Amino acid sequence: MREQAAILDGTATAKTIRQEVAAEVKLLAASGARVPHLAAVLIGDDPASHTYVGMKQKACSWVGMQSSIHRLPATCSQDEAVKLVQSLNNNEEVTGILVQHPLPSHLHEPAILDCVSPNKDVDGISRSSLGGLINGEPAFASCTPAGIIELLDRYNIAIQGKRAVVIGRSIILGKPVAMMLLNRNATVNICHSRTADLAAEVSRADIVVAAVGRPELITGEMIKPGAVVVDAGYNRVEGRSKDVGDVEFESASERASWITPVPGGVGPMTIAMLLRNTLRAAQGRF
Repeated sequence: MREQAAILDGTATAKTIRQEVAAEVKLLAASGARVPHLAAVLIGDDPASHTYVGMKQKACSWVGMQSSIHRLPATCSQDEAVKLVQSLNNNEEVTGILVQHPLPSHLHEPAILDCVSPNKDVDGISRSSLGGLINGEPAFASCTPAGIIELLDRYNIAIQGKRAVVIGRSIILGKPVAMMLLNRNATVNICHSRTADLAAEVSRADIVVAAVGRPELITGEMIKPGAVVVDAGYNRVEGRSKDVGDVEFESASERASWITPVPGGVGPMTIAMLLRNTLRAAQGRF
């Protein structure tokens, strides 16, 4: 009987990255240079958004960065949101800007994100940053996709020459992680809800990235023996005692060589990458 997959531990890896960032922030402060300052724009009263921003602010404090939250009511206008972002662009004390999404439905989110200066877009999800990723130009990488690639690298998992399947095509996860894998010389196939034979596509993959937001859609029988499985899903299921990913963990673990848990896999890496991007923004480098 085959041994179960080894764990890609995002919690431990993110802790190491935070320690590295904290050490660099300390050096910046000691040299008299500008300390990184992350400004979060929070619009509306979505409880999850408030929780996420609070987590990010706590993480900034842990590594010695400054942070601030700039709130607008859910009823704010497009012009008010744009003016707030522009004021943060012009604030020399602010080195990184995060617009917490999703935004209220009456706002045009891409236009607001595009107002963030490229050298402060530490969340990496404006059209300018995503365009830089496609064109191979300097730009901040979207945090969750960057965290996935970093996790693979930290465990010395080869990407070049491998066949990768990404399930999900969102602009903040599926599409950018597919491009990052392609830029690392993987052969990439993007699947989605209308893929004709998802099981067949997944079964050919050396690297599987599940990012579609459907609980346990990917089952163990789909996984190629020895494949690396990265589960970027996080789903609440009624009647279940804990949240689950997009991958059926137990059955997939019996076939994969490496797998991320949920929670404790991709999630912690997202904030770690946000901190690293904010540090690099203060250093003037992508």
